[in-house]
Amino acid sequence: MCKIPIILWIANAAARFTGRRGAVKQTAQEHGCSRQTVYAHACKVHAAVQSEHSGLPSRQRLLRENLELRCENTQLWEWLDQTIEFSRPKQQELAAKAGAMGLSSNQIVDLLAILLGVKAAPGRSTVHRWVQAAAKAAGRVLKDLDQQCQTLVKMACLDEIFFHRRPVLVGLEPASMVLFLTQKCDRLSRCAWVKRLSGWKALQYVVSDAGTVLQSAIAWVRKQRNVGAVTLQSSLDVFHTVKEAHRVLKILWNRVRKDWKAMEKADLRVVKAKAKGSYAYPEAGAARSAAVKVAKSMECYDAARSAWKTAKAALELFRCDGRLNDRSWAQARVSEALTALAGRAWTTLRNLLQARSAFTFLDHLHAQLSKLPINPELREALVRLWWLRHRSRGDRQGGEQAKSILVQQVICAKLVPDWHTWYDKVAETLRTTFRASSLIECVNSILRMHQARHRNVTQGLLDLKRLYWNTRNFRRGRRRGRCPYQLLGLALPSYDFWTLVQQEMLHPSVQSAAQESQAISHA
Repeated sequence: MCKIPIILWIANAAARFTGRRGAVKQTAQEHGCSRQTVYAHACKVHAAVQSEHSGLPSRQRLLRENLELRCENTQLWEWLDQTIEFSRPKQQELAAKAGAMGLSSNQIVDLLAILLGVKAAPGRSTVHRWVQAAAKAAGRVLKDLDQQCQTLVKMACLDEIFFHRRPVLVGLEPASMVLFLTQKCDRLSRCAWVKRLSGWKALQYVVSDAGTVLQSAIAWVRKQRNVGAVTLQSSLDVFHTVKEAHRVLKILWNRVRKDWKAMEKADLRVVKAKAKGSYAYPEAGAARSAAVKVAKSMECYDAARSAWKTAKAALELFRCDGRLNDRSWAQARVSEALTALAGRAWTTLRNLLQARSAFTFLDHLHAQLSKLPINPELREALVRLWWLRHRSRGDRQGGEQAKSILVQQVICAKLVPDWHTWYDKVAETLRTTFRASSLIECVNSILRMHQARHRNVTQGLLDLKRLYWNTRNFRRGRRRGRCPYQLLGLALPSYDFWTLVQQEMLHPSVQSAAQESQAISHA
């Protein structure tokens, strides 16, 4: 704080530089300060005057520039909170993940232009090279991971999907949702399937549709396995069987609608004839014939629908009374329904229901339950408890259903005190008994969506998508927070998609090969 006014500073400086002998002492006494203060004020006034007339920036200018710099610094700090670090490796990671998600090169360039700006964003060719390099690295990573998964994949859903008339063989492990096969082929053949399935020696149970080529390949792999090896069981897909039944029922229902519309037109002609006051005998006869035809088509549709309802019960895990289904009971229901499913339109469905592999899932279920070291009475009680907990309520009230579950729990506790442990194993067996390959249709729908964004889906792009699918975490459901490889039981140091790809890209052998190819191209 300045205790002496500035004007006195100037007076002290004048006494110091222009005053007579003793002027400094006299000025100090008049101003009430020491002589040292007078000398200090004189130095400061002299320095200020010298600085003002030295030609350097003035104090006001420096203060103004300082204020501008402070404002600029504040604005930069505010912008820093809204910016992200987006180096070249981060750009490559975004390109690889976006390519695995199905985005095209142009779409990836557009996203990078939003983040980096149009001038700083890489070109389409650069992004394409990044995605291709990641796809090649993903193929090498999958080659090693597939060898580790060969002993872990014991169940599979198989199907084909066509890209521009070129087949892609798809295989999915249903419990963990691991996509262990996405192979593009020139043509669909038994040899292509056999070549891809022969390496998976631990496969025990396969679910697929009734395609001739795929069924022939499964039979061939089953025969080629050595004596004492794991037996390969195949089951027909219930999803396609139900779909075929609905297709025929829709044809019958369309026939009913057609006959109904014809009957309405015939009745309208009768009404018009009566309104004119003329005899309507011909129109009335046509209306009666149309009504008889509608009754016959309705009767045919009702009979077919009732028969299909009986046959569909054979494809369920449980009967209506809550008992576990088996092959003999299912075949009896099918035989009962086939008498009403007569006609050329039902040929495909009859063949699917009468096939030996139509009820393999029931044999597999009973075989897995029989391996549990518990007595049949306890096993049956635990199975019924699982059915009570998972069935639809129907006409029962919630209180009655809760009472039934409580009574069944008491029955299980009387049989074995630690019944909870065995219930978990029985529930796991029932939950992992897959009757349909409809899970693989989820993968096919994603691949078809990606096909719409790419002119050609190469094998490298399929490998990139497969690695991303197997390493991404599920967001909901009982698999939430874990990726398919974790659910399968595959132990990896890291399950991150980009970490696996980047480690393969940074491998010394890969880098040396890339340098050699660049040297050859420059030469």
